[in-house]
Amino acid sequence: MIDWSTLHDAYGSAAAIPGLLERAVDRDQDAIKRLWGRLCHQGTISSASIAVLPRLADIAETTASGDWALSLAGAIAGGLLQDHHGADEEVARQERTLARLRDLATARLAPGQDSRTYLGLLQAILAFDRRPLWSETLDDFTDSFYDVACPHCHAAVTIAIGGYGCYSSIRDWDLGDVHRIPLRPATADTLTDVGRMLHEMAERDGQTTLAWGLTHLFGRAECPRCGSVFGIASEYEAANAPASWDFARRHTTDTL
Repeated sequence: MIDWSTLHDAYGSAAAIPGLLERAVDRDQDAIKRLWGRLCHQGTISSASIAVLPRLADIAETTASGDWALSLAGAIAGGLLQDHHGADEEVARQERTLARLRDLATARLAPGQDSRTYLGLLQAILAFDRRPLWSETLDDFTDSFYDVACPHCHAAVTIAIGGYGCYSSIRDWDLGDVHRIPLRPATADTLTDVGRMLHEMAERDGQTTLAWGLTHLFGRAECPRCGSVFGIASEYEAANAPASWDFARRHTTDTL
């Protein structure tokens, strides 16, 4: 049994967490909102955030309305990947729970789900897979924008994917996106790694807009300034992804 009074959340003592969890099981929106605020306030992780992960997995496994639990657990997992929480040993102990949460989120993906629910589950899966960048930035491609630097001339290039079009451009604060050049989407057979995984899931489950957007995000763009062509996702990831964090290896290193 966890003595929640000995743990802390974003507001101090975590003694209120068990009661909020019991209310949240019945989809009490106020309780769910309060749990988010206490356990993942602006991405901040506390001792209570780490301790709650097994309980969130139980809720997701045993209730038909556990999507909120997986979303919250995914947000916490994303925070755990940041190397500043000072709880390395506690995090290492959660490795099996995170794998369980990943399986639960994957099992909940289903054809016909509304796009918002589906996207939330994918974001959680990416966090459990230790890909916090894509967990945070994966969008529904209604109107998505990514800023990358051209790897050749270092120009600041804006990538648009969505209702405004699919293009690379140089953003001018007075004129808007200028020198627009159409993106070069990938084909399904050329996608690799995370792009392939996400696209296969979206295609399988009929998430056509998501699948379409992924081919553009993991496709190529032409720099409007120098004309060079580069991979969008690879350049974005190289500039923004945090260092990889191996729970088991880090735990071993810290105890030497």
